Amino acid sequence: MNARAIVLSLVLEVNDGGYLASAPGLQGAFGEGDTVEEAIFNCVDVVKLIAAYRAERGESLGFNEIELTPETRITVAMPVGVA
Repeated sequence: MNARAIVLSLVLEVNDGGYLASAPGLQGAFGEGDTVEEAIFNCVDVVKLIAAYRAERGESLGFNEIELTPETRITVAMPVGVA
């Protein structure tokens, strides 16, 4: 199995009573939501669509791509609340 992961950084902003998550350097990669989690989920969903489209064309995202093996460890930072 040749599994790969893309390491993605997101920017979160307050936006009209909700939140906006965007992926700097990837045009069109943003998502809105009423909660931080929803904005992140929506943005990641858009990034997946962009990645699939580019893969069909033989292009990469240009982000940090890593191969996933049984020895691979990834640390993820995720907000769990905003006050």
